[in-house]
Amino acid sequence: MKYYLIVGEASGDLHASNLMKAIKERDTNAQFRFWGGDLMLAVGGECVRHYRDTAYMGFLSVMLNLRTILANMKICRNDIVSWSPDVLILVDYPGFNLSIAKYIHANTNIPVYYYIAPKIWASREGRIKSIKRDVDELFSILPFEVEYFKKHDYPIHYVGNPCVDAVASFLKNDKETPKEFRERNGLDERPIVALLAGSRRQEIKGNLTMMLEAMSQFPQYQPVIAGAPGIDMEFYAPYLSGGAKIIFGETYPLLKHSHAALVTSGTATLETSLFAVPQVVCYATAAPWFVSKVKPYFLKVKYISLVNLIADSEVVTELVAADMCLPNVISELALILPETSPERHAMLRGYERMSEILGAPGASQRAAEIIISKIVKGGS
Repeated sequence: MKYYLIVGEASGDLHASNLMKAIKERDTNAQFRFWGGDLMLAVGGECVRHYRDTAYMGFLSVMLNLRTILANMKICRNDIVSWSPDVLILVDYPGFNLSIAKYIHANTNIPVYYYIAPKIWASREGRIKSIKRDVDELFSILPFEVEYFKKHDYPIHYVGNPCVDAVASFLKNDKETPKEFRERNGLDERPIVALLAGSRRQEIKGNLTMMLEAMSQFPQYQPVIAGAPGIDMEFYAPYLSGGAKIIFGETYPLLKHSHAALVTSGTATLETSLFAVPQVVCYATAAPWFVSKVKPYFLKVKYISLVNLIADSEVVTELVAADMCLPNVISELALILPETSPERHAMLRGYERMSEILGAPGASQRAAEIIISKIVKGGS
């Protein structure tokens, strides 16, 4: 069968590539065509556009590149219709993907499946109308989404979380010792604090400076920056003058060997928890006091980190907008660094509760089974 997939960023490339592998295990004649990345290319198929050439984040970036975005949408729509797949699989990236879903649903008989549901429970709740109208099957990787969509009379498939799969697979196969990791990356013997400052330049600028300033108060620990994919060394150079190290393409090895972490909200907070690394969630914004005041009117959830959202309790401290200041980062980090601190142990127990809620590995396999079964039965 023929599968057309669309992703818009690095995390989507990872999750889609794993889904493609699972599909190939069950459909040996599977053909793939996609808008994606290097990991999907490694599985096989034809890449129409790389996500690096299509990802525009933030209102200003979108407006400045609106002509290109609209042209890409037209190319994508026409390419899907021309290739006529058995199914269109959308992966996150709702701004682009929901527009494609609307066109394909209205103009073809190609079933539209959505893997990794748009996070409309956090904002843009009005998108539920287009999802119910244009998406035939919705696959969730967050357990609390089941009840949310149920309230909107839209049944979904919770298949588990692919981060659980990825971390479990890494830990099973990685045999590198702490000593080998340190020697390979030029690190000393001090405990490591991982700095995951985000994936976009503006995000990194807002968070990394304060993270490093906080770490200067703990000289007995060494800060190691997880370099973001697509961001070159030249960009990070100004942040390394104080002695911090940076490692590219090895976030999982870094987390495996870290004592604690400062993490910008996103999938990274969940991955850090799955490695049982105590963390402080740090998210700087422009105009922080203003953002803190208006946040309750736009954000529909109590928390921003996936760890707390899944656990439905404050497992990790979230320093967002006005709360993201140097004294707070220092004080929260000081609470979780000591090996015997009650805060550190409480966080680790919270991670265990969260993992139980997420469930066992196998998200990609479960999603692949449902997708193939639905197509064979007639699309939805």
